Amino acid sequence: MVKEEVKLEKKNNGVDAGEDTTGFKPGQRYPTPAPGAGDRVFYESLYNQRPSSFMALQWCLKYGVLPREECPALLKELEKRKKKGGSSVSYTSSPEKKSTKAKTKKRKLKHKTEAIGDAGMALGSGVEGIGTVSMM
Repeated sequence: MVKEEVKLEKKNNGVDAGEDTTGFKPGQRYPTPAPGAGDRVFYESLYNQRPSSFMALQWCLKYGVLPREECPALLKELEKRKKKGGSSVSYTSSPEKKSTKAKTKKRKLKHKTEAIGDAGMALGSGVEGIGTVSMM
């Protein structure tokens, strides 16, 4: 009996068997998080700033954040991009050639104390410490 329930849950694409999925939008698998949820804020703002973002589109469709009217067209676009291999955005390097030699700069010391050590640390006899009382 327990095995049947587990199989039923797996058939529902990760949605719990007791959950009502009739209000889900096309492509939605999980319940829509609250407007203040961190994940939702991140992916919604990412999608608003970069509509070409594959991961933002995928998350927003799976969680039903986008308007119902836009979902079928965006779902088709997502499936097309999955077949193509992910993001449709191609990044190219700048037209300027980068030199092959690595340029290294040596840091010049401002004060001699930087080379010796921290000025606040005493290089004393080692009897000083926490919990010791000095009699003066």
